[in-house]
Amino acid sequence: MKGHDLDDPSGSGPGLGFEAAARKRRLPLFLRLSGVAIAGALILFLGGFALFGTHVSQLSTPENPPTADAIIVLTGGQARLDAAIDLLKSGKGERLLISGVHPSTSSRTLQEATGGDAELFSCCVDIDRAALDTIGNAEESAKWVRTHAYSRVILVTNNYHMPRSLLEMSRLLDREELDPYPVVNSKLDNGGWIVRPGALRVLFTEYNKYLAALARGLLTQEPADGATMANASAAQRPQN
Repeated sequence: MKGHDLDDPSGSGPGLGFEAAARKRRLPLFLRLSGVAIAGALILFLGGFALFGTHVSQLSTPENPPTADAIIVLTGGQARLDAAIDLLKSGKGERLLISGVHPSTSSRTLQEATGGDAELFSCCVDIDRAALDTIGNAEESAKWVRTHAYSRVILVTNNYHMPRSLLEMSRLLDREELDPYPVVNSKLDNGGWIVRPGALRVLFTEYNKYLAALARGLLTQEPADGATMANASAAQRPQN
């Protein structure tokens, strides 16, 4: 009889039958390898989060930071502003930039909120209202630092926000020295952040933003130094 091979009931021929059987064997192997890869990625992700949370929880506010040329504070909480004003009053920097201020917030409002005197704000405080996020904070801060030719700056922000802030700032201020001044609102060391849902949520959100910032740095070409940005900024100024 024609057409069918006794070893291949499907009638498709022995070659195709062997290929189908091989595909069936390969599929479980692919699924197992995929499962291993996903499990490995999850372990790395959670392990990285544990390291991130531990690092942040161990950050502490310096009691007597070294004097710098200037101070930058990233808005996001009253404690940050108070800390920056105190540093300015104590002479830790000759000038302060408050970055990320809402456009509708006046200098007087900030002055009253921080208890700073009018003379201090008039002489030594600059306000950035252009920055909308941490990337914008870094860009506007870098312009300010280059304009004043500062070489050492104290960076003030919350402890959980410090790793990402330093990452974004260091991309544009690669020749200047950044001294972190983390503001700690509540003690989270000794693993305390793990059992506090609010702290865990904040740290997990910030960890994902930190990973996104790392990925963006790998996928995009950042300026080699702030000189490129400063030249571009100068080119946009109207000529007299």
